[in-house]
Amino acid sequence: MLHGRGKELAAIDALLDGSGGALVVRGPAGVGKSALLEYAAGRGTRVLRAIGNEAEQGLAFAALHQLLWPVSEHVDALPGPQRDAVRGVLGLAAPVEDARFLVSAGVVSLLEEAAGDGGLVCLVDDFQWLDRASADALVFAARRLREVPVAMFIAVRGDVLVGGLSELVVGGLDADGARGVLGEGVPAHVVERLVELTGGNPLALEEAAKVLGAERLAGRVPLPDPLPVGAEIYREQVSVLSADARKLLLVAAAEGRGDVDVVLRAADVPVGALEEAEASGLVRVEGAALRFRHPLVRSAVYGAVEAAEQRRAHAALAGVLDDPDRRAWHRASSVYARDESVAAELAGVGERARERSGYGDAASAFARAAELTPERGTRARRLIDAATAAWLGGRPGQAQSCLAEARELAGDELTRAEAERLRGRFELNSGDVAEAQRIFLAAARPQLPAELVVGLLADAAEAASVHGDVAAIVGTGERAEAYGGSFHRSMLVGIAAMLRGDAERGAAVLRQGLRDADPEEAADFLWATAAASYLGEADTAARLAVDAGRVARVSGLAGQLPVVLEYVATAERIDGRLADSAAVSEEGLMLAREAGYTNSVAAHLANLAAVAAVRGREEECERYAREALAIAIPHRIGLRVSVARYALGLLDLGLGRFAAAHSKFAVMVAAGPGAGHPTTVWRSTPDRVEAAVGCGETGAAEEAVERYERWAANARSDEARALLARCLALVAEGEAALPMFEEAMRLHEGGSAFERARTALLYGERLRRAHRAGDARHPLRTAAETFGRLGAAPWERRAREELRAAGESADPRPDARDDLTPQERRIAALVAEGATNKEVAARLFLSTRTVEYHLYKIYPKLGVSSRTELARYWSGGPQ
Repeated sequence: MLHGRGKELAAIDALLDGSGGALVVRGPAGVGKSALLEYAAGRGTRVLRAIGNEAEQGLAFAALHQLLWPVSEHVDALPGPQRDAVRGVLGLAAPVEDARFLVSAGVVSLLEEAAGDGGLVCLVDDFQWLDRASADALVFAARRLREVPVAMFIAVRGDVLVGGLSELVVGGLDADGARGVLGEGVPAHVVERLVELTGGNPLALEEAAKVLGAERLAGRVPLPDPLPVGAEIYREQVSVLSADARKLLLVAAAEGRGDVDVVLRAADVPVGALEEAEASGLVRVEGAALRFRHPLVRSAVYGAVEAAEQRRAHAALAGVLDDPDRRAWHRASSVYARDESVAAELAGVGERARERSGYGDAASAFARAAELTPERGTRARRLIDAATAAWLGGRPGQAQSCLAEARELAGDELTRAEAERLRGRFELNSGDVAEAQRIFLAAARPQLPAELVVGLLADAAEAASVHGDVAAIVGTGERAEAYGGSFHRSMLVGIAAMLRGDAERGAAVLRQGLRDADPEEAADFLWATAAASYLGEADTAARLAVDAGRVARVSGLAGQLPVVLEYVATAERIDGRLADSAAVSEEGLMLAREAGYTNSVAAHLANLAAVAAVRGREEECERYAREALAIAIPHRIGLRVSVARYALGLLDLGLGRFAAAHSKFAVMVAAGPGAGHPTTVWRSTPDRVEAAVGCGETGAAEEAVERYERWAANARSDEARALLARCLALVAEGEAALPMFEEAMRLHEGGSAFERARTALLYGERLRRAHRAGDARHPLRTAAETFGRLGAAPWERRAREELRAAGESADPRPDARDDLTPQERRIAALVAEGATNKEVAARLFLSTRTVEYHLYKIYPKLGVSSRTELARYWSGGPQ
């Protein structure tokens, strides 16, 4: 019975009676966390369990295997990429590389599949001892348990962070609760004194009741201070056992898993020693498992002996274990000094953990292997492996520490270059991008292998591009000229030529490079996206970015998915899919924060500001832009500074504040590296032209169009030519503009719905001002309906005001899509395109059940009853 825990039980009941979620139960040892989890288990129809184990902290996915193995029969129901990743970590198939996020998403899907309609309770005890891969995957899943019948309870001791989850802090019992533990016969003053001495800890109170004796509990003899409870009392109980029993308990404490056969073989003592230990009450045997009465017993046993005796216990265990990973960790705990054979075994543990995407555990194994490595160069390389794995595992602090030590040890040129390249990547993802650029360029020494030099130059160009340093981008391309042909070399040389003004050569090299891109590599797609942008084909760039996102989701791209999603979100916005863009950025923002990618956080915030600008959500736009700039300015991320400021200008433009918009766009043009970016300037030129014309700055508009015309000269896409035609129409006099608008409208077919609607609006405005109100109504009506469908509220208002001025009632028709959440809109859009529920789940990192659940809500909101009706509604709006 749980005494004095009414508040705690109510919190557990609330979660169990709700629609799913997670609760962290935090408190010190002995406070009753496990008892609260057992209460939750008693209310569950189906219960899954995992218990953290100090001895298995370095074994990637050990705890996840505990939790999920009983429901592994549901794995085949998962979306394909998630299924393969989860099968890999459960040992049912070969591991999938770079699948950290896929594994985590697969855990969510598997729990939802296992829950079915009856619900599921997941209990994770001693979270502080979970292997890092399991801990990361379970926290990822716990944050996403919404509206599904899965309740997860995570018990944790100490200050171990379990971010983003609700917490229930369990403290000591008060006097009333303590009396329930001690018994009614204990006087009030004794109860109060025991609560004071134990902090109300239930375990300490139970132990006190056993050892104090009747006279002290009755208050006739004073209580000792301190009380003989906790680890000390267990040490006393151990000390009276025979040497064989003590040796067995020590080996069991070192082994940690409770495998009776392994413990007996390693301890090499008679079975009678086990019987003696069990009779003492310190341990119990359940089938083939040996369990300590409480974790404090294990700690007391292990801590009571000298380090040499602990090492002998680990050596004995290593001698009987077959599992190579467990054996390696015990060998590592058994040695006195550096030992290459032990270090190599432990490095193998790291490699296997890395193959399963258990990056946190791989980092621990590589770091420990480095500690045990005698030779400096090998130690440096293992520290680089540890730093890389820690970074991919979302532990930037550990990554930086390992890398700093590796740089001190690196002796040969190649190892130094690898260390510097990694340092540059860290800086690019979370630090000063100008410093990253400098690091890459300095590391790209001619004496290194050509492939590595080109890779470093590509990294430098990426950093320079994010920084907005055109001269540096050109410089990397010129240095790359000296090396043999490769995809990256083509990208660097072609982009440099374009920026130098040699558009003919640059376009030819870039188009050849685009043909050489690997369709299975998301990174190649991102470079191809950049190439298309420099060619002036924003629509092609957007399509390639979306393709990169699809490839990334299938492969996982453990450390790069938040970065890939930056480009996907931008592409969706440029194509006018505002809800999709916002949903992608919200996902990317969450993943970037989890991975520690600070600069990616700024990117997603800037894009969310731009989406809010189009929607006319002024306060939201300004907040996102402010948060993005707070990161981007000190980190000198010119691209993100430029996007955030563009969002503020676009907000003004949509709201009809033309002078303010023109002023902001003009600042963007003049901004240098770290504060601006040429790509954003190019892409925003049609906006700048419209703002300049709107506020009477015709000279500035004409100058902008002239520059835009030069930039678009090599563009082959209809969308790029449509935007140029619109800009030319805006600066043309009177009715001379009308044929240009008509040409733009023709070229827009099949392109961005948002841009086509903007051209239609401007065309309608020019027709009305030419006193052709009847002709103006059709394009204005088209613009208003499209803006309404996209959720571009200020643009819709502007179109309807023009439509009323042209003599037509312009009351907007309600569109039920406005009632959908961002997640629902993304699901509905994919289903409307013909994707199956499994395909939607795979692309959005969801489970099939979650997709089904959202469709159940989407259909009545839209007033449809089938996928066919949904597709028809989505393509044409309300009928």
